[in-house]
Amino acid sequence: MNEHYFTEHPKSKLNFGVVHTYFRGGLFEFATASGVFSRTRIDPGTRLLIEEMVLPEKGRILDLGCGYGPVGIAAATFHPNLHVVMTDVNERAVWLARKNTKRNSSENIEVRQGFLYEPVENMKFETVLSNPPIAAGMKTVFPLITQAPQHLKEEGFLQIVVRSKVGGKRLTKLMEETFGNVNVLARKSGYRVLVSKAIKHHSP
Repeated sequence: MNEHYFTEHPKSKLNFGVVHTYFRGGLFEFATASGVFSRTRIDPGTRLLIEEMVLPEKGRILDLGCGYGPVGIAAATFHPNLHVVMTDVNERAVWLARKNTKRNSSENIEVRQGFLYEPVENMKFETVLSNPPIAAGMKTVFPLITQAPQHLKEEGFLQIVVRSKVGGKRLTKLMEETFGNVNVLARKSGYRVLVSKAIKHHSP
């Protein structure tokens, strides 16, 4: 049985790989390894999020659960004036993400290790992006959504990718309950990108 990638200290034997791929017409190269998510290719959900995510021209964004870094590195490449923070609980993923920022000449990125929002406890972002670790269970994924508003600036966005038949309805409902709104930004091959906007609620 494969070791779960959502763990702080992977114990699997370290086997390296390299993934070459195109996003939005640009070539990217990622070092990968055993013990991290989707180490042999960019999985369809991550690819859909990267191709369809809506990014500000400047400001600060968070790639939560970054793995070896494709989402955050792509965002930093598309918009060089952004400051991108990437976080992951998995120390091996964080190590690879740091290597990959250099590999792709991404200078507007910092990588931090920790569980969900803990590494960015006092920070707010224009956008939070995530391919949530569904395999880790909903007890892990739910706080990713419910805690997002306190880490978003007003009018900021949470954008996540889900599998339509694996928790998609539950997560859509939770985003609606948490933000008061949710939309489907894109859908393809059984995946959908959900987006919710942080709207300040004014007292009557």
